[in-house]
Amino acid sequence: MASETRPFLKMNGLGNDFVVWDAREKPLRLSREAIAKLGDRESGIGFDQMITVERSGLGVDAFMRIHNRDGGEVSACGNATRCIGRLLMEEGDKELVTIETSAGLLHAFDAAGPRTVTVDMGEPRLEWNQIPLAEEFADTRAIELQIGPIDDPILHTPAAVNMGNPHAIFWVDDVEGYELERVGPLLERHPIFPEFANISLAHVFDEDQIRVKVWERGVGLTLACGTAACAVGVAAARDGKTSRKTTVHLPGGPIGIEWRESDNHVLMTGLTEVEFEGEVDIDTLDWRKTATGDAPQEAGSAS
Repeated sequence: MASETRPFLKMNGLGNDFVVWDAREKPLRLSREAIAKLGDRESGIGFDQMITVERSGLGVDAFMRIHNRDGGEVSACGNATRCIGRLLMEEGDKELVTIETSAGLLHAFDAAGPRTVTVDMGEPRLEWNQIPLAEEFADTRAIELQIGPIDDPILHTPAAVNMGNPHAIFWVDDVEGYELERVGPLLERHPIFPEFANISLAHVFDEDQIRVKVWERGVGLTLACGTAACAVGVAAARDGKTSRKTTVHLPGGPIGIEWRESDNHVLMTGLTEVEFEGEVDIDTLDWRKTATGDAPQEAGSAS
């Protein structure tokens, strides 16, 4: 019997990159091992997340299934939502689309500038049992957690926020002054986080300007993480470090974050890019490029 070949898109949001499958007509399920093999940057296509676009059981534009590079399924990915929102808007010639995720319904719409998409990420979850944390904290703006010697910890008292995924944000003077690749894996799986957590280092370097470095659970260091940018924006506003409208500067570029006061929703705005088209032999996992993607574009300021 001939092997099955499936087309895919390689996309990214500010360097946070994805393989995207259209499974609305023909379902696609890959094993955790197959996903990890395709996600490997040395031997596979290489990506942070694998996105499967499926039919929505709620009748909205699509359901978005998200797997991290290690094969584990997660509930939310802000940058992927922007990318899938762009594809669905272009496909249906729409200015607004609704995407079902395991974290709920998300709305994506056109923003100023080519390839720029805004996503309404909904309300942040701020209570300890919503994040979730393994023990009760009355105030999640600064929870009791540290790494390193008790009298001289390397990092301590992070803010905790859930934006579809659990996030811990450590406020530091220099995001490059710590070995996040070393402490990230320890903090990600700390017992205080029963569902593990994304770990961010954040520094407010100017009015409403935040520099951020992220260790993403199941992925590692990443050029950009949309839900982390949202979590940082919320945490900064809660702590009075910034207003409710900020620009979060990630290694891959800027993301505009607005924690809207009228309805408590978080809006995230940033660039999207199609890198290339390709196809994969589902049996052997061999793959090849079949077409180029977007022309290069410089990332400007997010708004």
